[in-house]
Amino acid sequence: MIIYDLKCKCEHKFEGWFKDIQTFESQKAQKLIVCPVCQNTDVEIVLSSVAVMGKDGKDPARADDKGNSSVNTFQVVQEYLEKNFEDLGNRFAEVALKMHHGEEDRRNIKGTTTDREEEMLREEGVPFLKISLPKFDS
Repeated sequence: MIIYDLKCKCEHKFEGWFKDIQTFESQKAQKLIVCPVCQNTDVEIVLSSVAVMGKDGKDPARADDKGNSSVNTFQVVQEYLEKNFEDLGNRFAEVALKMHHGEEDRRNIKGTTTDREEEMLREEGVPFLKISLPKFDS
């Protein structure tokens, strides 16, 4: 599995996991890679902070010229999720399925799933995004 840092035409950056570069290119050509922010399918691979760090020794946690850092970005995303999404814990798949079928009102939710639950959600056509964020000290 290869993790690529991606950027859409609107400059939103996100991550994609692919078997190899050919898989990425194939999915890109079929417009299967979608920006999670704006739904744009015009995406490209950008250099990752890990690749930059390995090449010239830069620390990805240090701010760039615009004041951005990978640690800061993760913290902003985590704060946004905490403020704007209801945490359902291990009930995520159950509630997401009910929302998909109109049995519950649609709302922003987050939680955890098992591999089996994820497979079931995909088979049912329930859209979801899996995000793994690092834990930060308080």
